[in-house]
Amino acid sequence: MYIVTHWLLAPFEADIVARALAAGVLAACLCALVGCWVVLRGSVFLGEAMSHGMLPGVAIAALLGGSLMVGGMIAALAMALGIAAIGRSSKLASDTSIGLLLVGMLALGVIIVSRSQSFAVDLTGFLFGDVLGVRSVDLAILAAALTFTLAATVVGHRAFVAVTFDPRKAATLGLRPQLAAVALTVLMAVAMVATFHVVGTLLVLGLLVAPPATALTWARSIPRVMALAAVFGSAATYLGLLISWHAGTAGGATIAGVAVLIFFLSTAAHLLRGRWRQVSTATAVACLAAGCSNGAEPAVPPATSVGAGDQVVIEGARELDGALTKLVLVDPRTGDTAVYDAVDETETRVDSAGPVTSIAGDGRFAYLGTDDQTLIVDAGAWTFDHGDHYHYFATEPALVGTLDVPVTSVSASNSVTAVAGGNDVRLLDRERLGAKEVEPPSGLDVGDDVTAVVPYGKRLVTVTDAGIVRAVDDGGSTDLVGTCPSPSWSEPTRRAVVFGCATGAIRVTGGDGDLTVTDMPFPADAPAQRPLKMDHRDRADVFAGVSEGTVWVLDSRLRRWTVIPVPDALTANTSGDGMVLVLHRDGTLSGIDVSTRTETARVPLFPGGVPADGPQPVIEIDSDRAYVNDAAARQVYEIDYADGLRLARTLRTEVSPGLMAEAGR
Repeated sequence: MYIVTHWLLAPFEADIVARALAAGVLAACLCALVGCWVVLRGSVFLGEAMSHGMLPGVAIAALLGGSLMVGGMIAALAMALGIAAIGRSSKLASDTSIGLLLVGMLALGVIIVSRSQSFAVDLTGFLFGDVLGVRSVDLAILAAALTFTLAATVVGHRAFVAVTFDPRKAATLGLRPQLAAVALTVLMAVAMVATFHVVGTLLVLGLLVAPPATALTWARSIPRVMALAAVFGSAATYLGLLISWHAGTAGGATIAGVAVLIFFLSTAAHLLRGRWRQVSTATAVACLAAGCSNGAEPAVPPATSVGAGDQVVIEGARELDGALTKLVLVDPRTGDTAVYDAVDETETRVDSAGPVTSIAGDGRFAYLGTDDQTLIVDAGAWTFDHGDHYHYFATEPALVGTLDVPVTSVSASNSVTAVAGGNDVRLLDRERLGAKEVEPPSGLDVGDDVTAVVPYGKRLVTVTDAGIVRAVDDGGSTDLVGTCPSPSWSEPTRRAVVFGCATGAIRVTGGDGDLTVTDMPFPADAPAQRPLKMDHRDRADVFAGVSEGTVWVLDSRLRRWTVIPVPDALTANTSGDGMVLVLHRDGTLSGIDVSTRTETARVPLFPGGVPADGPQPVIEIDSDRAYVNDAAARQVYEIDYADGLRLARTLRTEVSPGLMAEAGR
C-alpha cells in the first residue's frame, strides 16, 4: 500500500511538478468553460487555426522583447477576423478560408522564426509547451484568465446558448448574436494564449476539446458539461504528469494524450453500458417468456432495421444544422432584387430585368412575373423534406433563368416545380434549376386543358378548366373521383394537396397509394364573395384568405371553414395554431382566435396606414416568425406571433420591398 501511495504522490513533492499540477488544473477549468462552446458550435477547426495563427505574434513579440501572450492574443484575434472577412466576401466555404489562413499564418511564423538562429528552443516550447517550467506569474495569469472567462460565461450565458442553437431567435430576442459570436471567439483566444505555456499550441486543443467532448457523453445541460469537463481535464493533468514523471515523457504532450485517451475510454464505456442494458433487458424478457410460456412457443417480435437512405447530398450546396430564413425582396417599379438573410441581417443583390408585377415562391426559388415572362431567382436556402425529418441546405443567391410565361402561382416537391401562368402550366426539373438549367422533367406532361397542378410525391395532381381532377405520372393520367369547378388556388401540405374551387375546396390524399378526393364545401351562410387566394405556413394544413370585408380560414384536416367578418382586412395568413394574422388598411396587424372569432392582440406597423395604390403588403409566416413588408419605409417587420404579436425586429433594406417571398424554411 505504501509503495502504491508513494508512486502516486511522490512526483508532486517536487515544487516544479506541484506548480505544473496547479497550472494544469487551472488550464483544465479554463478550457472546460470555453471548450464546451467550441464543441457545441462545431468550431474545432477554427480553434486549430487560431492556435497555429498565434505563432507569428509570439515570434514577433519574442524578437522585440515584448510579451508573448500579448503577441499571441493579437495574432489569434487577427486570424479570427481574417477568417470572418474572407467568409463574408468570398464564395469559398468556411473550411477553405480557415485552411488557407492557417497555412499562411503558420508559414509566416516559421519565416519570422527562421530569421533568429537562437529561437529554436523557444519555438519547441511554443509548439509543445513546457509544463514543468511554469512560473508563479504564469499561475497568476491563468487564474486571472479563468476569473475573466467565468464572469463572461455567466454574464453571456443566455446569449451564448441562443447564438449556438438558434442565431435567428437570438437576434429577435435582442441578444445580438454577432456580438455574442465575437465574444466567444475572444474567449477562445484568451484560453489558448493563457494555456499554451502548459501544453503548447499544437496540443492545446487536447484540453480544449477532449474533456468537453467526453463530458457530453454523460451530461446534457451546459453547466453540467462544463463542470464534468473540468473534472476530466484535471484528471488528465494529474495522470499525464504522473506518467510523464515515471516514464520520462514530455509533460504537455502526455497531458493532451491522456485527455484524448479518456475520451475514447469514456465513449467505449458508454457504448458498453448501452449494450449491457440491451443484453440484460433481452435476457430478462427471454427468461420471463420461458418461465411463463408453459411450453408454448414464445412470440417473436418483429425485427427492425435502419436503412442507409438517410444521406442527402446536393452538389454545390452545403448542409446546415438548421433552417435559414431568406427573404426575396423586389422593387416592382425598377425590378431591383435582393435576397435578405434574416439571421445575419445582410442583403445580397441579384441581377434584375425591369419592372415586376408579381412574385411567387416554392421554398427555395422565387418566381418574378413581368408582363410577358418570369424570372427565376435562387434564394440560396431551402429545406429538403425526407419524410420523417428534414435536411437543410444553403448555397449562393443567384439569377437562374427565365420562362416565357408570366407567373401567377407556383407549387413544388423535392424534384418537380409547377409554374402556372394564366392558362398555361409549365413543369420544371427542380434539381436542374439548382444548376441554373430551366428544363422540364423527363417523363411528365400535362394536357393543354389543365389550369392547376400540384406535385404530390412521385405524381402530379391536376385540375382541368372543366373541373376534372387527375393524377399524372410517367405512365399517363388517371381521373379521380371528385370535381373542382373553376379552380382558383392550389397549395400542397405535408400529407395532402388542396385546391380552391368555386364551391369550396377539395383535399387530395393517399401518398404513393390510391388517391382520395375529399370535398370541403363553403358554409351555406357564407358571403357570396369568395377568396381567390389562400396562404399558409409551408406544409401546414390550415389556410387563410381574404375577400371584401371577410377573412376565411380553412382547416383542411377537419374539413372546416371559419368565416370571420373583418371590414378592413387587406391580407391574412395563419401558422395553423388556432390564430390567424390579419393586416388592416389602417396599418395595424391583429391576431384573431379562430375558434372564438375574437381579436386577441393588435400592433401598429405602418404609420399613416397602407396606401391603396401599388402592390399590397403580404404576411409571410414560418414556424415561429411572421414577416410583413413595408415598401415605403424600406423595411420588413419581424413578428413573434406566439408572444402577443411582439415586434421582434425591424429589418432595414436597401431594396424597396414592394414584393416579398420567403425561402429556406
